[in-house]
Amino acid sequence: MSKNLKIEELSIVIPIYNEEKNIKKLWIEIRKNISLKKFELIYVDDNSKDNSHEILKKIINKDNQVKVLIRKNKIKDLSKSCILGFSNCKYKNILVMDGDFQHNPKYIPKFIKKFNSSSCDVVVGCRNFFSINNKGLNFFRTLVSIILIFIINFTLGKKTSDPLSGFFMFKKKLFTKSKKKFFKKGYKILADIIFANEKNIKVEDIKINFEERLYGKSKINVKILFFLLIFVIRKILK
Repeated sequence: MSKNLKIEELSIVIPIYNEEKNIKKLWIEIRKNISLKKFELIYVDDNSKDNSHEILKKIINKDNQVKVLIRKNKIKDLSKSCILGFSNCKYKNILVMDGDFQHNPKYIPKFIKKFNSSSCDVVVGCRNFFSINNKGLNFFRTLVSIILIFIINFTLGKKTSDPLSGFFMFKKKLFTKSKKKFFKKGYKILADIIFANEKNIKVEDIKINFEERLYGKSKINVKILFFLLIFVIRKILK
């Protein structure tokens, strides 16, 4: 069980791919919403083909608390990008969020507050699938997410209302001690973290609105859904 300690340091990991129009705005908004002195922002670029690299270079020159990691691999994979980011975090608390601005930085203080007050190991930003304020969720994505979440929570045991969320905060030790058990494929690293540590983990939820993507294209496709199903099957068999 975690002790109730005040969060004084934080690493934020943001996996990106072709997000040239979102990077700078996201960096500015994160800066507005975080007051911790011990803080780092790690962009993990899955070898973008647009102008993301040049924009990141300009940000690094202005902000020494920003780091950039380039994952040069032909196969794009958000989970592997996250794992690379986690491995390079210097602080013991990590927050993960998307780089497309569908995860609003205004929720960062809420994550920290929940962590400080609840003696938990993970805080999950849960999407309300039935709210009209979740503009980033179309009918197909909502339906698929609800079905997959039901399958995960029914077969593996409910730990959170949204095990497929990409916006969450957790203690780095959960990754360090259990990374060898991770599935390491697909776009939903949260389920890996939770169910690799399921016996001794305390998870808390906060509600978020899933914002509409302003620029770029969604990375969700049939291949990602396939990996999610394989993940669930492997966990059941174990």
